[in-house]
Amino acid sequence: MSILNYGLFWRREQVEWHPGKGTGEGFRLIGRRGERKPGLRLADFREQSGIYILYGNYGVFYVGIVTSCRLGIRLREHHDNHDYSEWDRFSWFGFRRVLKRKDYDTGFDELAEMPSVRLSNPVEGIQDLESLLIRAMGPSGQRVETFTHEERWEQVAEEDVEYYQRLLGWE
Repeated sequence: MSILNYGLFWRREQVEWHPGKGTGEGFRLIGRRGERKPGLRLADFREQSGIYILYGNYGVFYVGIVTSCRLGIRLREHHDNHDYSEWDRFSWFGFRRVLKRKDYDTGFDELAEMPSVRLSNPVEGIQDLESLLIRAMGPSGQRVETFTHEERWEQVAEEDVEYYQRLLGWE
């Protein structure tokens, strides 16, 4: 399984975990690539599958993987449980590719389906694992390795989503 995209050290307080009342369906994990058109892209990573790491004041607090369940669900469960005060940042490393195809309701790029079987070069898999550990742990004496299929996404705070949607011509 290859790491196709990732987000590093996103802030928990920049996510609106329970918008409005009820089930919280408006909950989102928005990431962006680029700053302005034509390179600006937005995607919602709630439905992403992959590896996630929760960080607190003393470093890594929790490491998990999501395959059938989704990243957003697991992160919200951690947000809502008794460990809430133990973490304030998270990184994620996704297995689902971001398509350059827009959801016509939101303007966000869609995620591809989770591949049922993905055969990859074992050397690439080992290199991706090394890159994940280096990026997640942040050792200061080591150069950063790249993923085989690298696409880094920056967090968009919930209050900034409409600004980026307007830049893309979506309202």
